[in-house]
Amino acid sequence: MKIGIISLGCCKNLVDSEYIIGLLKAADIEITTDYKKCDAILINTCGFINPAKQEAIDTILEMAELKASTGCKLIVTGCLVQRYKEELIEELPEVDAFISLDEYPNMHKIIAKVLNIDIKETYGKTTRVLSGKPWMAYLKIADGCDNKCAYCAIPLIRGPYRSFKMEDIIEEAKRLAKLGVKELNLIAQDTTRYGIDIYHERSLYKLLEELDKIEGLRWIRILYMYPDEIDDILLETMLKCKKVLPYFDIPIQHANDRLLKLMNRRGSKQLIKQRVDKIRSMFSNPILRTTIIVGFPSETKDEFEEMIDFTKEVKWDRLGAFTYSKEEDTPSYIMEDDVSEDEKAVRLNRLMDVQTSLQEAINQHLINKELEVLVENYDGLTRMYHGRSIYSAPDGVDGEVLFRYDNEIKMGTFVKVKIKKNKKHDLIADYIEEVG
Repeated sequence: MKIGIISLGCCKNLVDSEYIIGLLKAADIEITTDYKKCDAILINTCGFINPAKQEAIDTILEMAELKASTGCKLIVTGCLVQRYKEELIEELPEVDAFISLDEYPNMHKIIAKVLNIDIKETYGKTTRVLSGKPWMAYLKIADGCDNKCAYCAIPLIRGPYRSFKMEDIIEEAKRLAKLGVKELNLIAQDTTRYGIDIYHERSLYKLLEELDKIEGLRWIRILYMYPDEIDDILLETMLKCKKVLPYFDIPIQHANDRLLKLMNRRGSKQLIKQRVDKIRSMFSNPILRTTIIVGFPSETKDEFEEMIDFTKEVKWDRLGAFTYSKEEDTPSYIMEDDVSEDEKAVRLNRLMDVQTSLQEAINQHLINKELEVLVENYDGLTRMYHGRSIYSAPDGVDGEVLFRYDNEIKMGTFVKVKIKKNKKHDLIADYIEEVG
């Protein structure tokens, strides 16, 4: 039997999909990307914001058309199902089964019934199967969220914050390292809160100390850090750990105190600046990335300009932004969405223009610097290798390092390069030597 898996949404959802693949492979089911030859297609959906929900619906409809011609079964899982299962059942009768997050412990039974096969193992109890580049993996250290930001539906979908046991995380990390994973990216809705529910203290620093000891790993990167939870003990641990990168992914969402309070975000502009200054005082080469929401209800032009000024002051190494969109059942849903879509677009473009200028200046400082790069692709047309330095997470947001080298380099190899020029968000370099 052959099943095709389509994973939509964030890297946390991707990890779920990889556990689903592990469940199916344990039942001797072949996983394929040739959907026309599938006995079944499983779509793991995202339900976070409207564009993600629309992408999920469009994908389901596209695969439903394929089902009509091939006769395959169609199964839909994930966050969209968790939020809208009853509506989806009514509107999409073409789907053979919808499996919500709450039903994952019984996923094997549901799939077995739909496909008329025997699946003995359960979700999460089988070995996770990496679906991407074998030298990089995401490691989910917790699920759910307690932060209850006014615009966010994640707590409604994923439930309260639940840290995974440290020994289980370490065991998974060791298994991944033995498989050849060299870069480990720690993820959760809030990584800095790790352990507070089961160990009664923020325990990310303890987890990092253990992960840093694992042979085979070279880079450990932390994503989704909250500014008010980046305490001194975490910074001191990151500084002493040899494999933990000085990469700080800190989604601040805004820099105006009134809007931060309206968003139900903890902390203030002053606290954010204090944490940024502390990081830069402790680390010689920290990478600071953030995320901004543009056009939140009641955001005035002056408040937007305050955020622009703060962006210029902080000079984030990386910045992503998106326009506010109303999400059902969140506190901000009942707020008057009084910033027009046209104005949101204008503000977003302005912010990204500012960041592009800052980015070019930041990249200019890297000229003639030597960087370690993880090689991930080769373009035969341009004869350029593509890779990532410590400045870039693997989510495609931060840009790449490009260089030429006449000999063949195995993908997943670390090399040393010298930066010679920048090209918007990317860097052009000269190859020096292989380092691992």
